[in-house]
Amino acid sequence: MLSRGDLQFVINLIMMKVKNMANLGKDKAEKFLIQGGRILSGEIEVRGAKNAATPILAASLLTQEECFIDNLPLIEDVFRMIEVLKSLGAEIRWIGPRCLKIRAKNVNPSKMNFDLVSRLRSSVLLMGALIGRRGLPAQAGVSFKIAKPGGCQLGTRILDPHLDGFSRLGVRIKKDDGFYEIDAKGLKGGEIVMSEFSVTATENLVLAAVSAPGRTVIKCAAAEPYVQDLCHFLKKMGAKIEGIGTHTLVIEGKKLRGASHRIIPDPIEMGTFISLAGASKSELTVKNVVPQFIELELLKFKEAGLNFKILNKRVLPAGWGYQIGDLKVSGPFKIKAVKKVHNMPYPGFAADSIPTFALLMTQAKGVSLIHDWMYEARLKYVDELQRLGANAFVCDPHRALITGPTALEGKEITSFDLRTGATLILAGLIAKGETIINNAYQVDRGYERIEERLQKIGANIKRVSL
Repeated sequence: MLSRGDLQFVINLIMMKVKNMANLGKDKAEKFLIQGGRILSGEIEVRGAKNAATPILAASLLTQEECFIDNLPLIEDVFRMIEVLKSLGAEIRWIGPRCLKIRAKNVNPSKMNFDLVSRLRSSVLLMGALIGRRGLPAQAGVSFKIAKPGGCQLGTRILDPHLDGFSRLGVRIKKDDGFYEIDAKGLKGGEIVMSEFSVTATENLVLAAVSAPGRTVIKCAAAEPYVQDLCHFLKKMGAKIEGIGTHTLVIEGKKLRGASHRIIPDPIEMGTFISLAGASKSELTVKNVVPQFIELELLKFKEAGLNFKILNKRVLPAGWGYQIGDLKVSGPFKIKAVKKVHNMPYPGFAADSIPTFALLMTQAKGVSLIHDWMYEARLKYVDELQRLGANAFVCDPHRALITGPTALEGKEITSFDLRTGATLILAGLIAKGETIINNAYQVDRGYERIEERLQKIGANIKRVSL
């Protein structure tokens, strides 16, 4: 039973979600106002990982039994995925502040809310989940269509790795006027060599393969913590998966059951808050950090001159065998340029952590090369940092040079995507004067009530409705 406090929390959550759903299509209706230049202090907690939550929610479609998902981040992308699952017929109920009970007993793909799907990049995971549901009673010979997924405009994000992989599993897919028509009657195990280390494509293929008759081998699979967390959840459901955490996954199709799971803490939030501590020269404790998830990032933070240590070490639940703790960043803050930072497949530097690290480099002594080879439109945040006074030069669509340290001055700027939004908030917090960040919605997609959490560590930031 929920306590009175938890019940009120859930009621407030639902009211906030209803308001947010009513504002679909009004992505620029709120903005952040920041008075920067403050030294921050205290503790800030890492929430559940967005990139693990959405595939695990999709995985609940693979059984007709109840699933319990805990530590969900209360963010727009999660709310949207929940609404899409409801439109399919899944029964969903909040049973705790961040815990859902889901039962997808009767699912009808023809009732899918295509408008929501078209706004949510993670909705592409419904392809794999609905294909994998094919083996359930009354689902044989399933065919369905799905709208082209939305999400951040970071450049060309083709679905070829997803579609090619599905075809290797006997699935037929036809693209027609912004929709994908999918026929999974021939679903079976197969061997897949992925054309890129795509996290979402790997998750999609795993969702399809876990109930496909026979054996599936996925080579060049992404090994990020989000993929691992999905696989751990699926194993609780009865899936047989070998090679978790490596770049080759071997899967034997099985009938799945209901399960309970707790989402891992978000590695991207870990990097965001560590970068904030360094850039603002503030002693902060970042709670719920898993060092094994951000090993290379931590090496780069050390190279940049940050001092930190892990406190309150304990075991990460759910059989990971990793440690989780609280990372304390302390002075003196003598930030040095890191000659080169570029994203790599896990356990390399995460692409989503590069923008906030680039912000840290604006306060570092020397020249840093920032290289994001994945997304040719990711560097739009550099233009906004230049407007605040950063000494940055975009060499080409994938590389930028940043020279520091440079004092930033507040101005009105715009969040074009999720990670740009987080980076600009950090910039506003260290800039002199007032910074206005338009399109707060983009940040809400991945960071839970970010302004309230930052206020608790002394930031002067507020949300304003237009």
